[in-house]
Amino acid sequence: MIDIMFYMQVHNLKKRLMAGEKLSRYYAESQMEFFRSRMPVVYNIETTNACNMLCEMCPRTTMMTRPIKTMGMDTVRDIINQLTPWSDSVWNKWEKFVSEKYGIQKNEMHENHFFLYVVPKAILLHGYGDPLLDPHIPEIVRLMSERGLTSYFSCNPANINMERTLRTFDNGLGYIKYSMESVDNMRHKAIRGEASNFTESYRNIVKLLDLKAQRNYKTQIVITMLNLNKLYQQEEYQKLCEVFKDMDVYIYLKSQDQLWYDDTRIQTKSIHWMEFCQFPWSSMTIKSDGMAVECVEDFNNEIILGDAKTESLYDIWNGEKYRQFRQAHFDVKPGIKCSAQCDMTLIGQLLAKG
Repeated sequence: MIDIMFYMQVHNLKKRLMAGEKLSRYYAESQMEFFRSRMPVVYNIETTNACNMLCEMCPRTTMMTRPIKTMGMDTVRDIINQLTPWSDSVWNKWEKFVSEKYGIQKNEMHENHFFLYVVPKAILLHGYGDPLLDPHIPEIVRLMSERGLTSYFSCNPANINMERTLRTFDNGLGYIKYSMESVDNMRHKAIRGEASNFTESYRNIVKLLDLKAQRNYKTQIVITMLNLNKLYQQEEYQKLCEVFKDMDVYIYLKSQDQLWYDDTRIQTKSIHWMEFCQFPWSSMTIKSDGMAVECVEDFNNEIILGDAKTESLYDIWNGEKYRQFRQAHFDVKPGIKCSAQCDMTLIGQLLAKG
């Protein structure tokens, strides 16, 4: 989830800054803080950082050094019990806002539609691991459903465990995304590692679609290909669309994040990566060890803002470490991941000097 009320309330400020208007730091900072909710909104809960893939585009493959952990159920349950879904009236207001301000309608299907119509209402249950490797994932989905929260996770289709996956469907999983980089097994393995496989993955997804229809599951199956700017990229994406043609899937080509890690020299088409970073004011990320960190891109927990095992989300979100972190975005503080590596613009870079 993201704080959709915050997004709507700061839209005019954001529009002015992105248009080049040099507003004062005092004004921008006071506006961001005034509209920031005191109640925390969680973007994602990384239930596990275990993964058996060796994806070429993922810093986890060569750079992640933190220990492999799966979050304890007591911690997961405590986090979920502190969260509240958006009301229908607030969500309807958001959909109208997205239609009017971004020009994206409810029935479209592409990466910006997914970010604006799915991500804001769903809690992501993935980070730098595959949730299907977490034996507790069906129970986690059940807890979220009982709380009225929409659940969503991205995973590797080669890891489809039919029994575990169907249990998540039974328990009300909102969205499940399968990342597929080619319809050719060798190309898929070259990108995702030897554990990946298109042919078997496709067969399992088709089986899931059949079972979804038979049992009237409401889970939306999403197919995505990451745009790595390969020579054959568009051809492969068209082939992927063709094999899933007329099937009950949401399919789109996704811009690559983390160009600081693997610059494919292709410009992002993702709205939220073209705007300045709002994560410090709009949402929290909780990693598999219970640490609250700067955002989902912090694969090594470089900026720790609290510990969900020992602190309430409210205390973390309104605490001194988060206050300093937000200040760092205005200061464009050197030496931290946000200013040294991230591709997103920091708000301090758009303000009047002095």
